[in-house]
Amino acid sequence: MNAALFCFSDDGAALARRAADALGLPPSAIHSTEKYAARYGFSAHASIRADMGALFGAHEALIFIGACGIAVREIAPHLKSKADDPAVLVLDDQGRFVIPILSGHIGGANALAVRLADALGAAPVITTATDGRGRFSPDAWAAAHHCAISSLETAKAVSAAILTGEVPVCAEAPLPAALPAGLTAGEEGALGIFIGIHTGQPFAATLRLIPRVVTLGIGCRRGAPEAAIREAALTVLSAHRIDPRAVWRVASIDVKREETGLLAFARSFGAETAFYSAEALAAVPGAFSESEFVKKTVGVGCVCERAAALAGGTLLIPKTVCAGVTVAAAIGEWRISF
Repeated sequence: MNAALFCFSDDGAALARRAADALGLPPSAIHSTEKYAARYGFSAHASIRADMGALFGAHEALIFIGACGIAVREIAPHLKSKADDPAVLVLDDQGRFVIPILSGHIGGANALAVRLADALGAAPVITTATDGRGRFSPDAWAAAHHCAISSLETAKAVSAAILTGEVPVCAEAPLPAALPAGLTAGEEGALGIFIGIHTGQPFAATLRLIPRVVTLGIGCRRGAPEAAIREAALTVLSAHRIDPRAVWRVASIDVKREETGLLAFARSFGAETAFYSAEALAAVPGAFSESEFVKKTVGVGCVCERAAALAGGTLLIPKTVCAGVTVAAAIGEWRISF
């Protein structure tokens, strides 16, 4: 986990060490004033507040040992949205309570609070409404199951409806027989949840929870710009009604490892990259589109389909040529559990 801890007292320093150990973090992950940093070997700051902007943007979670007010004042200037902000937690310096105060669901603060409380013998203080009532939380479920959320506004509406009743849910994969409190199986209605990679809208207002299980295999000319790769990928995904947010990996041949346009495209999707040798691609079993020209150029007759299948599973979209870029897609195995 990429987390930073902050402490402001001797008791806080001792607890910060325990919390860091529980999360597998080194002492350098603990930040404090120069006085305590020198005493305990932590990362030193002349002013944590002055450095908070960089710390806030560089970590998945910020854990404060001290008063809630300190944490609020430190992070307040840097808040953006629940989709972007890291998880923020506060522990009292006696280690009695773990309180998530920001990004409880999407950022994973609630889950981290439970994990830390269990490790430290503390009590997690969870204040989000769905958790308090034992009801299904769509944004928490999406975060825990590597899914994108189609609309935060619709997610709010769904969460509000779940608090007082049941919301229908349908999916491209089989639903478990037992659904969590607040959900019922259904495919129509004014408001509902759809789980899948396609851009379906079965309900009048549909919250789509999009599993990030699609790998794009990309073949391109040397120096291909990001814009061309993006246009090709989006065109192909749109033609097959696949939400671009389902993409979690971009794969190609290893001679493209330094292609700036391809790397920038992957970053813009928040996607991992995977690059394979011609030998590894040639060894992928299956029937693929082959090109003698490509084989003479890079040593294997098909890059995009083979790379997609090797990195991502079952071929979903065959080789498609768009503006000089070849695109294929594969889908990994996924299932729904609650």
